[in-house]
Amino acid sequence: MKLCDLHTHSCYSDGSDSPRKIIELAASLGIAVALTDHNTTAGLEEFTLEADARGVTAIAGVELSTRYCGKELHLLGLFLPREHYADIELLVRDFKLLKEKSNAELVEKLAAAGYPLDYEDLKLRAPEGNMNRAHIAAELTRLSYVGSIKEAFDTLLSEAHGLYTPPPRPDFFETVALLKKLGALPVLAHPLQELCEDELCRLLPRAIEAGLIGIETLHSAFSTEQIATAKAIAQKFDLCESGGSDYHGQNKPDVALAVGKGELREPIELYEILAARKTANFT
Repeated sequence: MKLCDLHTHSCYSDGSDSPRKIIELAASLGIAVALTDHNTTAGLEEFTLEADARGVTAIAGVELSTRYCGKELHLLGLFLPREHYADIELLVRDFKLLKEKSNAELVEKLAAAGYPLDYEDLKLRAPEGNMNRAHIAAELTRLSYVGSIKEAFDTLLSEAHGLYTPPPRPDFFETVALLKKLGALPVLAHPLQELCEDELCRLLPRAIEAGLIGIETLHSAFSTEQIATAKAIAQKFDLCESGGSDYHGQNKPDVALAVGKGELREPIELYEILAARKTANFT
């Protein structure tokens, strides 16, 4: 069975691999792949150029952080047209400034708590200065303040620990509408991680009205029960299904491209249905 992976991250957000490396892996596996870095399109040129050179089916995308009822929801924009990369960067410009302020404050609080880091060095080592908590987590691990990146996120970098204050995020429904306007397909990422079934069902009618076309029904973090629930909800609301490993390279070493934690299988038909939807909606 030919597979696809419609949710991956490179070193331009919080993954460890370059966009080129992700394409190399996709070529070796014979899969179609999307790059959906958090709040940036910076890696898409490298990604698509390498895909063209290797004959890999590649989907340009982005994963945007949004707010809804006090929660952070992640929204994928798949099949993002190249001419609108700059529009995404404009959308996230203010958020990035607030995020940088949040990161700087986090590093200051970590130092005061006995975990000093070199903030400027971290920024220099991040691609295009796009530093985030994953880079901070990796440095905490390298310095042996914690045993793993996961431990860093579960402890020092968690909002509940009190050192990290997340930056304000754009409205979910407005972001859905903007992605649709830009010619991308808005897909709600890993919905059952942030929302229970009832919350998701309350969200979807307004989201669909704004332009949402799909939800992830397959994801590395989903249980068998959650996959079944997500599929039933997609069918109930006539939404396209999407899925992805949420690959981060060595920053999530237990998640492999295309197969997640070893059991995930995303058939190529997910990509084909979404591609057909893109063609029908925007041609």
